[in-house]
Amino acid sequence: MKTIIFVCHGNICRSPMAEFIAKEIDKERRYEYISRATSLEEIGNDIYYPAKVTLTNHHIPYTHRGAKRITLEEFQNAYKVFIMDKNNYSYLKRLFPGEDFSKVSLLGKDEIEDPWYTDRFEKVYQEIKTSI
Repeated sequence: MKTIIFVCHGNICRSPMAEFIAKEIDKERRYEYISRATSLEEIGNDIYYPAKVTLTNHHIPYTHRGAKRITLEEFQNAYKVFIMDKNNYSYLKRLFPGEDFSKVSLLGKDEIEDPWYTDRFEKVYQEIKTSI
C-alpha cells in the first residue's frame, strides 16, 4: 500500500489533524496515512488538546498517539509527502540532503498556519479538509 505522509513542525496539531481527516474521508483506505514532525520538540506528546476538540467537533475519530519525527526510511518509501509550510520543506532538506524531493508539496494552495501560535484551529481544520 502506498503511504502518504503529512508533515508539520511538531506533529501535534496540523499533521495529525490532516492524518485523521484523510482517514475519515478515504473510507476505502486506498492509501496508508501517517503524520510526522520535522523537529524533536514534541516527540512522544499526544495531539494538542485544542486540535482534539476541533476533530471531535467535526466527528473525526482519532486515536491517542505520540508525536514522531519523520525518518529517512519513511521519507524514501513515501508515495507523497505533504508539508504545511515552507519551513517544513527547509527542515526536510536539512534532514535528508540529496534525496528526491519531487514527491514533496504543500498540502494547501498556500501555507497552512500553525494553530499552536494563532489558536485558529477551526480555520486550520477547514483549510486542511478543503486541501485533502
